[in-house]
Amino acid sequence: MATAPASANEPPRDLDAASELLRALASPVRLGIVRELADGGKHVHELVSALGVSQPLVSQHLRVLRTSRIVTARRQARETRYSLIDEHVAHIVLDAIRHAQE
Repeated sequence: MATAPASANEPPRDLDAASELLRALASPVRLGIVRELADGGKHVHELVSALGVSQPLVSQHLRVLRTSRIVTARRQARETRYSLIDEHVAHIVLDAIRHAQE
């Protein structure tokens, strides 16, 4: 479903919410996590391998994304699987990455 374009008269709370979303994404590691999760849920070790950064760093950034309600965590046996809550966020991130590559 298409959404109406934003107008200058948008309520500040909508702008605040959008600002918070963008602030939560404002890290190369967090953008990388969202990019990886765009293809489906992953475990921390998969994100560590894909991003080439340490496990504690990935966990720290996952905590920010969870707090911002961008990702969700589901326990599976001894591991936790992380997934995007809303696929729209993946589109924002992937579009931003494509734009930066132009």
